[in-house]
Parts: sequence; C-alpha cells; structure tokens
Amino acid sequence: MDLRYEAYCFADRLFYDVQSSTEIAADDFSQVLPELPADWARADLTIWRYLQPAGAVLPRQGWKIHVSATVGNAGEVLLACYEHLVARRIPFKYLRTRSIVLARNSKYAPREASGKLITIYPADEAQLEKTLRELDELLAGQPGAYILSDLRYAAGPLFVRYGGFVEQWLEVDGRRVLAIEGATGELVPDQRKPTFWVPDWITLPKCLEEHLAARKGGDADSFPYRVTQSLHFSNGGGVYRATRKSDGADVVLKEARPHAGLDRDNVDAVARLRREHDILTLLSGVPGVPAAHELFSAWEHEFFAMQPVPGRPIGQWLGQHYPLTHYDVGDLSEYTARALAIVADVERIVADVHARGVVFSDLHPLNVLVDDDDAVSLIDFELAFRVEEDRRPTLGSPGFQAPPDRSGFEIDDYALAALRLYVFLPLNAVIELSPAKLRHHVEFIRRRFGLPDDYCDRIVEVLTPRVDPPVRVSTALDEPTPDWAVVRKSIAAAILASATPQRHDRLFPGDVEQFEVGGACFAYGAAGVLHALDVAGEGRFPEHERWLLDSLRRDPPKEPGFYTGAHGIAHVLENFGYHDEADELVREYAELLPDTKDHGLNAGLSGVALNLLHFAVRRDDESFADRALDLGDRLVGMLADAPPPGDKARAGLLHGWSGPALLFTRLHELTGERRWLDHAERALERDLAECMTALDGSTQVRDGTLRTLPYVGIGSAGIALALDEFARVAPDAACSARLPELVSGLTCEFVIQPAFMVGRAGLLATLAQAGGTREAVDRHLSALAWHAVPYQEGLAFPGVQLRRLSMDLNTGGAGVLLALASAVDGVPALPFLTAPALAGRLQ
Repeated sequence: MDLRYEAYCFADRLFYDVQSSTEIAADDFSQVLPELPADWARADLTIWRYLQPAGAVLPRQGWKIHVSATVGNAGEVLLACYEHLVARRIPFKYLRTRSIVLARNSKYAPREASGKLITIYPADEAQLEKTLRELDELLAGQPGAYILSDLRYAAGPLFVRYGGFVEQWLEVDGRRVLAIEGATGELVPDQRKPTFWVPDWITLPKCLEEHLAARKGGDADSFPYRVTQSLHFSNGGGVYRATRKSDGADVVLKEARPHAGLDRDNVDAVARLRREHDILTLLSGVPGVPAAHELFSAWEHEFFAMQPVPGRPIGQWLGQHYPLTHYDVGDLSEYTARALAIVADVERIVADVHARGVVFSDLHPLNVLVDDDDAVSLIDFELAFRVEEDRRPTLGSPGFQAPPDRSGFEIDDYALAALRLYVFLPLNAVIELSPAKLRHHVEFIRRRFGLPDDYCDRIVEVLTPRVDPPVRVSTALDEPTPDWAVVRKSIAAAILASATPQRHDRLFPGDVEQFEVGGACFAYGAAGVLHALDVAGEGRFPEHERWLLDSLRRDPPKEPGFYTGAHGIAHVLENFGYHDEADELVREYAELLPDTKDHGLNAGLSGVALNLLHFAVRRDDESFADRALDLGDRLVGMLADAPPPGDKARAGLLHGWSGPALLFTRLHELTGERRWLDHAERALERDLAECMTALDGSTQVRDGTLRTLPYVGIGSAGIALALDEFARVAPDAACSARLPELVSGLTCEFVIQPAFMVGRAGLLATLAQAGGTREAVDRHLSALAWHAVPYQEGLAFPGVQLRRLSMDLNTGGAGVLLALASAVDGVPALPFLTAPALAGRLQ
C-alpha cells in the first residue's frame, strides 16, 4: 500500500489535497514567529515554507540538517531555530502549520519523512558543524520523533543526511524520484528510505564520525529476541516474526516509536502499544485472539511480544477466492457458503471480546486473518478499550470506521456490518465517500450471490447514517439502459464543477502525484483533463486553457516526457492551436533528451518520439520525423541491453516495452522499413515474457509470486493495446497470435478501481480498442455504476485507493470519460492509437 495517500486525506473530505486549503490563521506557525527581515524571501510550496536571505546561493546538494519536534513543542522549537538561523543568514524551510506536523507524524504517513519540522541548508561542512553544535546547545532536552532516514546528532532533536538541496528528477521503476548528481555528474536516486545512507562517493564529515559510531554501537546481543521476518511497517513502528532467545519460542514482535505514529488525538505508538498489552492480557483465553507475552523497552523503542496466530488478511484471501475477479465465474454457491461462515466466525470472536467488556474498535480487512482451513483470528488490539471508558476510535480503515453517532459495542457492530458487505463487494471506501451508494451495493450482492434478505437488511440497517440519512439518488448510470450521451455530460459537469482556476498548483483535483509532477501534466493534470473533454465531444474551455498556459510560466514541467512532462502538454497545446507555445515547449526540453535513459511512454523516450511523429504529421514537417527516428535508434540500442524480467512488474503501456513497440510500429508505417516491425516484435516479446497464467487461467502480467496485473499502465491491457496496433500491420507475426489470450483476461466482472491506467476504464477501452466482445464491453459499462458518485450536478469517480475523488486522466473522471468515448463513439482510447475495433457497434 502506498502510504503517501494517507497524508493527502487530512485536508479535504472529497479530494486528495495539500493542507493549505483548509488551514486556519491560528494554526499557521507564522503566528508565533517574528517578522522576517526585508531582505529575506519567503515562498510557500505545498506543505513547506521556504526562507532564504538575499544573496544566498544554495549548492545543488550536500549535508542538510533536520530538526524534529512533537506537535506540542513544535512552535517553541521553530521559534528558537528561526531566530538563530535568520540571525546567521542560513536558508531553511519549515512545515507551515501544526496540523501538517500532526499529519506528517501520523501512523500511516511515509516513514522516511516522519519527524521533520525544519530542514536547514548549510553552505558547507564548516557551517554544518557550527550550526549543529550551536543548535544542540539551544535545543537540549526538546523531544521529537527519531528521523529514520537520518543520522542523529548527539541526543537531541537534530538529524543529518546527505541529499539534494534543489529539485532534480529521475524515473526509476515507473515512478519519478528525486535525484542527486553521482560521482561523475550523472543523476542517481536521492535515496529517501527509512535508513541512514551515505553515497559511496561522499566522505562523512569528521564532525559526524562519533555520532555514526554511536548509532552502530547498540548492543544487539542483549536484545532478547532474534528477528526472523519483517511483516509490516508503519510510521509507528514495525511488526516482526521473531524467536525468543531464552527458549526458542516463536512470537510476533510489535515495535512502537516514541512521538511517532500519531492518531488524531496526538496519541503516539508507544501509548497504543501499552494499551494493546493491557487489553490482550484482559482477553487471555478468548479463542481467535492472540495471547500476550511481555512488554519491554530497547533502543529507545517499546516492544510487545505476543502469540503468533495463523492466517493471512481477509483481503488477501479474497484476492485468491473472490469469484468475480475471474473471467469464468462459474457457480457462486460454494464461495457464498465459505464467506458466510467466515463472517459468522468473526461475529463469534467479537461477541466473546464483548463478553469481557472490551470494544475491539478496529475491525477491518487487515485485522481479520483467515487460515487455509478458513479458521479466523483477530489481531491488532491497539485501539481496543474497556466499554466503560466510552472512547472514540481515532484511527480507522475507510468504510469500516463507525461514524460519531455510534458508541461502545455499536462501534464493532458497524464494522461487522461493513465486513458483511465487504466479503461480497469490497468497495466499502466508496460508501464512505457517498453513503447513498449503500443500497445500490447491497441490492447487487443480494441478487448476484443469492443472499438471505435478513443478512442484507442488517447491512443496510446498521450502515445507514442515523444523522442526515442520505436521500436515495438515481444517476444516469443507474438506468437499465443508460443514455451514454447523458452519462458523458454528467461526468464532464462534475469535472468542470471541481475546477479551481484561482489555485496555482492545480486546476482539477486528481491523484497525489499531481503535487509531485505538477498540476499541468497529461497524466494527472489539466492537459489530460482538457484533452479528454475535447476528444469526448464535451467542448473546449478557453479559461482553463489559459490556466494551462499560465502554469507553464509559473511552474515549468520538470521533465520532457509525455504523460508527466512537457511533451504531453505540448501535444494538447498543438491540438488546440497554440502552435507557438507548443513549439517553445518542445524546443526547450530537447536539451534534456540526451540524458534521458527511460524507454517508457510515461516519461521516457518512446512518448517523446511518438509526440514528435504527431507533430510531423500535423505540420507535414520532416524535421520532427527525423528526430523521432533518431530516438527510435536509441531505443533499439536500449532494447538490446534491456535486463531480463524481474520479480516486480514493469510490462505495460506506460512503463514497459509496449510503449517503444508502439513507436516502432509507427516508424514502420512512416518509413516502410521492415526492421522497425522486427524491433516492435522484440519489444512486445520482452513484455510478454513478464506474463504468466493467472489464478483464473487468463494471461496477465506477473507481479511477484501470485499477484497478476491486467491493467493498462502496468499490466496485460497495456500490452494488448500495443500488440493490437502491431497486429493490424503484421497479422501473421507469431506474437500477434497472442492478442486473444490477453484480451480474454480483461473481462472480469469485478475491478477494484475505476481508473483508466489501473482500473476498469482502461480494461473497457482496451476491449473496445483491441477486439473484445460486445458482451464483455457491456459488462464493464454496466459496472461503472458501482463507483459513480454524485458530485454537484454530475458524476465523479474515486481515484487510487478509493479514498478521495479524482478528475484526472490516469486515475479519475477524465479517464472514465475517455474510455466511454472510446467504447461508445469509436474515439481512439489514447493518443497515438488508431480507431477502436468496435467503433460504431456500441451505439
């Protein structure tokens, strides 16, 4: 699970966002700081406030100082550091508000960023040493969470790491990561992992040597357990399998970090771990609940050893057994009986817990374990409490956390009702976004699985909000035969209603990636949304196009690539008639192409080259084609040197070799040269080598040992799109014969997300594009209603993780709109593809 999403859920109930939009004046640290001198510059960027004196020149990278603090002492620590640094004219940045400090230290915040309140940028090692020494005296005794990515200086809240001072970006494994310059000047990842790291070409400053020695000097021999396996990490600490050294007993060992893993009441992981020990001691002997062993401290952290219980989270159990993810569903009665029995066992364990006077308070799919024989256990009692305490859970899982109007045992009753629904349609997070979806979902499982009325009625009775129960809303997608023109207009209406042209960071709310790559790009920003609205026939919007143009001056793209960089924006501007602006973008970013080593369509050379071919055709200008051919030759060399497939999936349209295969196919069409078809086939074979037979017998991209991916961005649908284009030109090629097996794996009834690149919309568009059956396309069209959420006067869709709505092309409503235009109207599913095979047959 990508933990970044949790941090973007604090600001807004409907959209992933930075917290600047919801902060209040009293929450801003500027309230406790003196006025900045006139010759200092101040700039707010996302959650940070940057302060820099006139004339200061930051090195591109170096040793930076981080200052840690708690929510309680953050203002005091910041004031002390502010006065010290401003007086010495040292640049720094700090988290702008107390609520941001809480979010950055919450349980599911990214571990590598936790604890940081202030980042200081010393000019050199001499200033590093002097600043550390003086701040150590100034901040003596101030508490703060340990910053896992850094080296601690002395015993206080000061930490140090080597890294970038200015933003430089690199694509690694399909994601853009911050980069630094290596020993010879090339960009390498700026490793931001929860462990201290020194690049091998960098010498540790002498002032840090004793502190590194102290870090390595912990007495591991005195630790009473030998860790054998890491099971889970959160910002609050880790969970491990371990062996007790004294007698060889196997245990589960939970770790808690002081001042980290905060809940919304500012309670840290240590306090919750101690509570779990007390509760499990009280529940001793309850079947299905782990037995408590010992609670102890080591290395500043708290540890709790408990009995291991068998099984895997019920979400993983569903991943293997849930029948609607298979293209051949078969008889549902066996699954229904197993799921009902598992739910009944969970209810029995919870009843036993209640009989001891305890509210579990954290029942959700990760805390329900199912063994190979379907035996059930409950784990993770850190939020449990005695019923007479009348507490409220301060953490929870989307769709399972009880609303404020529930108390005591009702909190668990709510989660049990949510579990009843989850095992038959695991989309509870959508109901949290829109409670009006509850009855639609329950009616589906009642009909599809033949469930008893009393079982389903109980779900509705318990999960329906008591305060302001939702009015049942029927949307255009809920009609027996939807009017697809009305559906498209409803999606467009929601997208346009969400626009925030007054903001500079983004125009349309979307995925959290937009706050890293910028709010203008094709994948997650305004360019992709405006493209989808246009090609779907929903119109042009000059005021939003002006925002896109203005954003290029305010926040230029960080890279040349198509989906996350300059070329995707240039593509849209060219199509909209802004030829000079498109020219300028292509010209400015040409100088970055020699350093681009990524082959993919997302941010690499194949996307750039395909866009250059697009310019060549639109303008009848061979110079663009010549540059595309040069990039094609570079990609041929990269393909020859491509490493063999690994454990982690890379195949697919955005990040695999299917993107270059699509380019090679287009270059063959341009030149007529057979060699380009040969290169395309080799690229496709490279992606097909990452496929395996999935649990349902279909062909999908392998991701690890058991997990398979059918999606467009990374997955078999992305290969199918490129292979379809190749097969139209080379139908007799050996790999063209594999297209039907890829397409057949895209027909499953259930898809967890509606997104284009990682969900149902992409499967729908691929089936329409690459020759799927009418029945399969209709199945996806009808199931879009599961995720459709009324917003303003339109229809919106949740993005990645279903926590918040998204409007962008890769993960949100714009992608769904584009998929509908492809399936219903015959619009090419994505740039650089031809008309769908089913064009005109789905009216």
